[in-house]
Amino acid sequence: MKRLLFALLLLACFLLPVSAEPIKWVDFDVPYESLKYAMDVDIQSYDREKHISWIDILAVAACRTGGKCGLESVKKAAADLKGDKSPQELTGKYFDYYHEAYSAVLGGFLGSYAIEKDGAWVPTYGLKVFSPIAAGYYYTHYDDFGASRSYGFKRKHLGNDMMGSQGTPIVAVEGGTVEALGWNRYGGWRVGIRSHDKKRYYYYAHLKKDQPFAPGLEVGMQVNAGDLIGFMGRTGYSDTENTNNIDVNHLHFGMQLIFDESQKECNSEIWIDVYQINRLLSLHRSSIQKTETGWQRLYPYRDLDVSPLPEPSEASPEPGSGY
Repeated sequence: MKRLLFALLLLACFLLPVSAEPIKWVDFDVPYESLKYAMDVDIQSYDREKHISWIDILAVAACRTGGKCGLESVKKAAADLKGDKSPQELTGKYFDYYHEAYSAVLGGFLGSYAIEKDGAWVPTYGLKVFSPIAAGYYYTHYDDFGASRSYGFKRKHLGNDMMGSQGTPIVAVEGGTVEALGWNRYGGWRVGIRSHDKKRYYYYAHLKKDQPFAPGLEVGMQVNAGDLIGFMGRTGYSDTENTNNIDVNHLHFGMQLIFDESQKECNSEIWIDVYQINRLLSLHRSSIQKTETGWQRLYPYRDLDVSPLPEPSEASPEPGSGY
């Protein structure tokens, strides 16, 4: 009897699915031109017989180039995907890795959303995330990911610094949940927002002294892409709260990928270079205005992939970039 039980337990072990290890590192090295081309193919094919996903395009190109994804390789991947072969047939065993990795980076970027104009909701399919800098505000940036930092300890810069004027409105790139809000000795006043699918954690740091956050913003709150979350400043590099110890007004914007909750806060966090992503996001900026009653969005926004319109609309989503 004991031998029979042992045999059954052994058989059960073989039959149980083996859990795959979460991805431990992503080197996202896709230039703006490739992101833009793949995105345009996805949007243009949205309402056609075969909708070609930009993540599939980039993953196929990455398999063929070791993740470099030059524009010509992306064009070739897009053309091949218009045929009858599946992405796996076009590439091989590495497609699943790149598809999972790039889905974590870009998974919430394209989709259906609606903008309210003149009292009516206008549904659209396209880029539904926004630049962290509100529309109408000047900024400069360059690819500074990995640059040396020395305050506290020697380390690499894990974001993209966007230089602008003090008080520039900062908006949520993507909708999600506010997970962090307050002071950090390195980032000063900062906000951390987790995407709805929990794959991306956005970090906005060095916010304005005395007025860092949007009124009413709290930990646990749900925000929409493009909502006001704070104001640019130069706080940080101090154990004393509300201290300006940074020389230049700027936003530190970072994106952390999370494939498993154990990766959220650890010694092997996955932060990616968002410079090329920021270039893409500059195509879509949220219009924020200050009124007598406070700050508000010029065009109310609804993510239709998260929250459908309250009433059925006869209008069907059309390709576009929104507002």
